[in-house]
Amino acid sequence: MDPQAFIRLSIGSLGLRIPGAALNSAKPGVNAFSAPCSCEIRLRGFPVQTSSIPLLPSPEAIPDSHSIASSFYLEESDLKALLAPGCFYNTHACLEISVFSGRKGSHCGVGIKRQLIGTFKLDVGPEWGNGKPVVLFNGWIGIGKSKNENGRHGAELHLRVKLDPDPRYVFQFEDVTRLSPQIVQLLGSIKQPIFSCKFSRDRVSQVDSLSNYWSGSGSGDGSDWLGSGDGSDLKVERRERKGWKVKIHDLSGSAVAAAFITTPFVPSAGCDWVARSNPGSWLIVRPDVCIPESWQPWGKLEAWRERGIRDTVCCRFHLLSEAQEGGELLMSEIHINAERGGEFFIDTDKQLRAATVPIPSPQSSGDFAALGQVVGGFVMSCRVQGEGKSSKPMVQLAMRHVTCTEDAAIFMALAAAVGLSIEACRPFRRKIRRASRHS
Repeated sequence: MDPQAFIRLSIGSLGLRIPGAALNSAKPGVNAFSAPCSCEIRLRGFPVQTSSIPLLPSPEAIPDSHSIASSFYLEESDLKALLAPGCFYNTHACLEISVFSGRKGSHCGVGIKRQLIGTFKLDVGPEWGNGKPVVLFNGWIGIGKSKNENGRHGAELHLRVKLDPDPRYVFQFEDVTRLSPQIVQLLGSIKQPIFSCKFSRDRVSQVDSLSNYWSGSGSGDGSDWLGSGDGSDLKVERRERKGWKVKIHDLSGSAVAAAFITTPFVPSAGCDWVARSNPGSWLIVRPDVCIPESWQPWGKLEAWRERGIRDTVCCRFHLLSEAQEGGELLMSEIHINAERGGEFFIDTDKQLRAATVPIPSPQSSGDFAALGQVVGGFVMSCRVQGEGKSSKPMVQLAMRHVTCTEDAAIFMALAAAVGLSIEACRPFRRKIRRASRHS
């Protein structure tokens, strides 16, 4: 498998120090540099990211050099867009960090305006596309226009801006998961078949090794599957969705990963949808090489529907590890727009910056070293369509977490479960057609 080139732009080691003279220069009754302090981080073409900034108590204090406040992931097309001349006066794209004091919001109906302390800018240059690790900035820099009597800036920002190559494998389900499609790897315009997936919604056969995990969650006749939604289905829909299973096979036909529903998706009491109080769940498993025709649990995916102006489906993923106290390690909890779809991801920069527990390797060898220590960074993402649409999941997987194709397979099983969860969390029909009651 050949990876695609990505780079990771990380901004970390943030800290702010304010000389005493600057604090005294504020207007009477206004604390210009009151805690908390925060920043908005902008890069053209990407959503604005926000982060808090610690106000350092002494000039000698140095922020944690390993802390990451924000990350951007850029592929080749992103770099080309950033290096292209902009419109009007923005001839060069830049990384821009605006630092504020005070909280954004309101109190008793009166708006509270944050005060801009200063802005740091760093131009995008050709070195961004070299594909090598490079520290673009590391240290203190004065921001803002205010200066004390020594001519120094009133506020100083500490930060570390670094570029690292972060190659990824990109996979695509060639059709909707329930049609048992091939899974191909994308490299430019080239599509290379890597896996196939087999979807079923019937009770697991007793000769299937997955039956060891099953506990009677199969449906038998498969009538739990979603109706067409246009009212033409006269059959009464069961008030539960269960028995769904996806197996991932390699090119030789061997099953290398699987996902199946362990807790049915059922409407909660008093409502017509799968609620947070009683989520449906999937078990993600991998083969056990020590015991032929046997599987080992690797992860658990829970999903439910959140009602609001725009409904969302929440997907919560835990790794199952004997090394972790309690056996479960929360890796991701993502809300996906039920109508438009969205992206499920595992990114320890965003959700588990403090985690230091190793991610168990998907390989069945039992050697958990393949994925290394979770010290921050992108692991995987899966883009899916909204309910009722032909979702063909697109999966990106960090190369550093893959030592063989079997490692990638377990994430394909997880991606399939995420896509199917969007459908499993669709509201159940409140009423059935009168004709079906007399059938």
